[in-house]
Amino acid sequence: MKYTVQKLARLAGVSTRTLRYYDAVGLLRPMSVGENGYRLYGQAQVDALQQILFYRAQGIQLRKIKEIMAAPDYDRVRALEEHLLSLQRQKEQVDRMIGTIRQTIRSMKGEIRMSDQEKFEGFKKRLAEENEVKYGKEIRTRYGDDAVDASAVKLREMDEETWKQAEELRRKIDELLQAAMRENDPCGKTAQQACALHEQWIKLFWKDGAYSKAAHRGLGRMYETDDRFRAYYEGAIGPGAAQFLCRALEEYTK
Repeated sequence: MKYTVQKLARLAGVSTRTLRYYDAVGLLRPMSVGENGYRLYGQAQVDALQQILFYRAQGIQLRKIKEIMAAPDYDRVRALEEHLLSLQRQKEQVDRMIGTIRQTIRSMKGEIRMSDQEKFEGFKKRLAEENEVKYGKEIRTRYGDDAVDASAVKLREMDEETWKQAEELRRKIDELLQAAMRENDPCGKTAQQACALHEQWIKLFWKDGAYSKAAHRGLGRMYETDDRFRAYYEGAIGPGAAQFLCRALEEYTK
């Protein structure tokens, strides 16, 4: 079956502007364009659009989606299996959060006793699984399975006091980085203070004894080059934050 822009947009629940933009950036070309300028889409384009929307639902940027789908080894079945696995993990996360909320309500009603560690268990498991989905491949390639698995265990077993310490460190790091970026000096005192706190922060999550200046420097480079890390820092701190932090860590880890 062939679809016009309007019909495909209605079918997929997107705007015609979105489809035209996907065409303009080379992400989803129509099957053909008539002499009247009307775009026509066939089954291959319908399937490709479904895949694009799956990736977009996971927060993956269009540029990255284009790279994935244009790769010579791209396999749609394998991609769908990965989507399914991701959704199953998300469902498990939601189920755990529902369980934690139910337990908390029962605890507040006096029906059960809930330890402080149990109150945060769902959050920590969710964070560990989200990190694995988003960054697992990259960090396992860089640091190895043993180090990553040990860090995941450390996160799951983290007590409330250490969790609060990590959150406070993260807040201070963001504040210092924002101030340092206003100073425009990655080698300055403020930026280097942020790097020192960043070292303390990652040591709370990394396997004991895994920290090194070289590993810290490599992490900074990954912040700059990986779209997902860069999006996090630029969203939390400001445009150019990942690159600025990378430059600051280059100085800190000399």
